[in-house]
Amino acid sequence: MISRRNIRVKVMQTLYSYAASLDTDKPLDPQKTLKQHFNQTRSLLTYTVYFLAEVARYAEKDAFKKSHKYIPTEKDLNVNTKLAGSNLLWQILDLNDVKIAFKNEKPEQWGDEELIKKIYTELTASQQYAHYISIGQQSLQEDRKIFEYIFNDLMLDNELFTAHIEEVFSNWDDDGALIAQSVAAFIRKPQSLNFQQIISTDKEVFAVNLLRTVIEKEDYLLSLIKPKLKNWDPERIALLDMVLMKMGVCEFLYFDTIPPKVTINEYIDLAKEYSTAQSGHFVNGILDNIHKELLTEGKITKTDFRKS
Repeated sequence: MISRRNIRVKVMQTLYSYAASLDTDKPLDPQKTLKQHFNQTRSLLTYTVYFLAEVARYAEKDAFKKSHKYIPTEKDLNVNTKLAGSNLLWQILDLNDVKIAFKNEKPEQWGDEELIKKIYTELTASQQYAHYISIGQQSLQEDRKIFEYIFNDLMLDNELFTAHIEEVFSNWDDDGALIAQSVAAFIRKPQSLNFQQIISTDKEVFAVNLLRTVIEKEDYLLSLIKPKLKNWDPERIALLDMVLMKMGVCEFLYFDTIPPKVTINEYIDLAKEYSTAQSGHFVNGILDNIHKELLTEGKITKTDFRKS
């Protein structure tokens, strides 16, 4: 589920926090911090699925509340609960992986009942919902369509929902696109997502090795970077830019299946997105310069990543 780009972001954030903590009484444990970043992604994924399920299940609560009015109307006594009993919803809730995730993460602690109710109310007023409940028989295909509508149109495109989730999860900006893709795939095929292993073994090894190697080889990496800074004072360069350059040079030297062009492009993009307006150009220039020098000196050995 987690891509190499997300891994680089989390390693970057870990290295940044670790470097900043070195001047404190309690420096961070970098590997523990990295693991916490991955756990945050799992929590965000779990809560997003939980919220979606709660919107669908709200039909039951709506029916119960209206039927227990002091003087319920005929309409109050006939709230349609088809969505709450849909095959797709119960496929999701019956998955052992989902049950474990809900038990461990306790997503209800972040729940916003009023927002869930508001989104459900918007849903019941929509043409998509009217079409859904008009179909007499259960249809997994129609279940998927209404769940996709809830998720894409009523959650992701809803400023109230995004404001809520940004407030609860600081990693939404980093992981939002990944979560959206994962939940969309999950709606189509609930068994496709493993909440207990959101990062594959090979990618986890890459993440840990990248983090550890940058820390262990820091002096050597800096010896390659500093001469290229020319009139720049290394102490005045943005800490994040320095972290990104160290990660890039580390990939040149110690990760032989990653093409240098991929490495350079990745860190240019991260510099543009996470650092200053000039950082993309700056990081590009330094990494390209170091790459050319290392090639000339025969210090870069890459295997064909397509055959690795």
